[in-house]
Amino acid sequence: MTNSTLRLTTAQAIIKYLANQYIVVDGREMRVCGGGFGIFGHGNVTCLGEALYDSRDALPLYRGQNEQSMGFAAAGYAKQWLRQRFMFCTASAGPGTTNLLTSAALAHANRLPMLLLCGDAYTTRLPDPVLQQLEHFGNPCLGVNDAFKAVTRFWDRITHPAQILQSLPAALATMLDPADCGPAFIALPQDVQGWTFDYPESFFAKRVHRIRRQAPDVAEIADAAALLKSAKRPMIIAGGGVQYSQAVAELTDFATTHNIPIVETIAGRANLHQDHPLNIGPVGVTGSDSANAIAERADVILAVGTRLQDFTTGSWTAFAKDAKIIGLNVGRHDAMKHLSMPVIGDAKLGVAALGAAMAGYAAPDEWTGFAKDARRKWVAYTDEITTVGNGPNSYAQAIRAVNDLCDPRDRVVAAAGGLPAEITAHWQTKDIGTVDVEFGFSCMGYEIAGGWGARIAQYEQEPEKDTIVFTGDGSYLMLNSDIYSSVLTQRKLIILVLDNGGFAVINKLQNNTGNTSFNNLLSDSPTIPAPFAVDFEAHARAMGANAETVSNATELGAAFVRAKAADKTSVIVMQVDPYDGWTTQGHAWWEVGTPHITDNPRVAEKHHEIEASRTRQRKGV
Repeated sequence: MTNSTLRLTTAQAIIKYLANQYIVVDGREMRVCGGGFGIFGHGNVTCLGEALYDSRDALPLYRGQNEQSMGFAAAGYAKQWLRQRFMFCTASAGPGTTNLLTSAALAHANRLPMLLLCGDAYTTRLPDPVLQQLEHFGNPCLGVNDAFKAVTRFWDRITHPAQILQSLPAALATMLDPADCGPAFIALPQDVQGWTFDYPESFFAKRVHRIRRQAPDVAEIADAAALLKSAKRPMIIAGGGVQYSQAVAELTDFATTHNIPIVETIAGRANLHQDHPLNIGPVGVTGSDSANAIAERADVILAVGTRLQDFTTGSWTAFAKDAKIIGLNVGRHDAMKHLSMPVIGDAKLGVAALGAAMAGYAAPDEWTGFAKDARRKWVAYTDEITTVGNGPNSYAQAIRAVNDLCDPRDRVVAAAGGLPAEITAHWQTKDIGTVDVEFGFSCMGYEIAGGWGARIAQYEQEPEKDTIVFTGDGSYLMLNSDIYSSVLTQRKLIILVLDNGGFAVINKLQNNTGNTSFNNLLSDSPTIPAPFAVDFEAHARAMGANAETVSNATELGAAFVRAKAADKTSVIVMQVDPYDGWTTQGHAWWEVGTPHITDNPRVAEKHHEIEASRTRQRKGV
C-alpha cells in the first residue's frame, strides 16, 4: 500500500475502477463487468461519455435504441452468465433514466445484477431548474432518480467525488452477493461527474472477486434431514437458484440416491434433462398434471433455490395443508416462507450436506412409481397437443417444431403472455441451463431485448450456438428495436413471432372469468373501426433482419433450418389461433381478483366457482 494518488474526474474513476474488477468463471479470469449499454444525452455524454471512450476496449459499450430495452438486455446477459458477470446501463437525466425503471424492477424481481449509472440534476443547483428536472418545491433534494429506491438493492447519489471510494465497492458487493443480488443504482449529478479528486492509486488495483458460498448451519441440516427421513411422499422443487449455485449435479445425485421425484419452477426450467426418470415436470399454474399431482399429495417438500412465487404454489393451493416445507435457500427471506423449516445457505453445499445426513434413506418405490406414471401420462398429452395438424396453428405446435430441430445448447428466451406457460409445459430440455422464461416480472418487451443481451453473453461462451426468441405480436409491438441492435452488432438471433391478433392470453383470462372479450384482441376493441394485421416480415426486414412468413408449423420448421444456417438475425412469422390450441391440462388454481358483486350472471358464476377453490389455500402456514 502506497500513498500515491491519481487525479481523476468522478466519471473517470468509476470507469477505471470497473475495468479492474475481475472474476474467475470455469477457470477463465475475466472482467466481472462485461461492458455496458448506453444512450447518451446531456446528463451523461460529456463526462461519463469521455471516460467510456477512453476505456472502450476494456468495457465495450453497446449503443441502445431504448433505455428500457437496454436494461432488459443487461438482465438477459446476467442470466446467461448465471449472475457471475453483469453489464452496466447508462442513461441521461430525466426520461432517459426513468425509462430504466421497468427494467430495474425486472432485475429486482428476478434477483439479477445490473449497474445503473444515471445522470442527475446539479449538486450546486446553480443552473436550476435544468432541462428535464422535476422540481419539488418543499423538497429540493427529491428527484426522479429517487423512484429507483423501490426497484433496486443498492441506491446512492454521488454528491462528492470521494464518495465512490465507498459506494462502488458496496454496489459491486451487492450485485455479487447470492442472497442480496439485484440491481445497483448510482445517481451521477452532471457537475459532480466532472469534478476531480486525488484518488488513492490502490483503489484501482486489480481485484479478483469470488461469489460467496455460505455453508448451512449444522443444526438446520440435522433438523431438515430428520424431517425428510420421516417422509413417505417426499418431493423436491428445483428453482432458479439451483442453476445460479451451479448445484444441478448435486441435486440430481441427491434425488437419484434417495429416490425422490423432482419438479421444476419456471425459473428452474432446464435443471434436469427431459428424459431423467425423476423429472416429473413443471409445477404450478403453468405446470403439468404430473407435477401438480404429486405436489398435492406430498407430505414433505424440499424447496431448493426458489422464492415460491404464486405461479409455483398455485397461490398456495398446490400443496396439502399439512405438508411440511423445507426451504433450502441462500436468502433468509425465501427460506422461511409459510413457516418453512429453513436451511439457510448455498444450494450446492446445502444439498451435499443434506445428502450426507440422510444416508440410507430412500423414498418408497410406490410413491416414486406413482410420480413416474403421472409423468408418462403428461408426456403423452404434450406429445399429442404439440403434434402438427392436431388442431389449428398454436404456440404448442410452433414450440415442438423448433424444439425438434434446435441444438441441445441453443438458448430459448421468452417472457410475458401465453408463451411462458406453453414453453414451460412443452419445451423438452436437451441440456442444462438452456431456458430463460422471464416470469418473475412477467414483462412484455423483454423477449427480443433480453434475447439480444443473452446472445452477447452466449457469444462470449458458445458463439457457434443460437439464441432463440419466442414472442407474441403484442410484445413485439411493445419493444422490437433490438432486432436492429442485433443486426448492427452482428449478434444473431432467431426470433419466432407468433401472431394471434392482440393480447390473446389476457383475452382468455377475461373469458375464463366470465367477462366478454374487450380491448385485448384487435377484433374486440371498439375504438378500432377496421382492424388489420401488421406486416411483421416487412417490418423486420426494414431493420436489417432476414424475415419470412409461414403458414403452419411444418413450414416454420423448414424456415428455422434456414435461420440456423443464416449469418444474421432471422425473424419467422406465423399466425396462431387466439381461441383454440391452448394447453388445457396442467394448471393449478391462481388467485385473481374477481368482482364480488356484478350485474353479469356469468361473471357472478365464475366468481363463485373460483372462490370455491380457496378452501385449499394455505394461509401463511
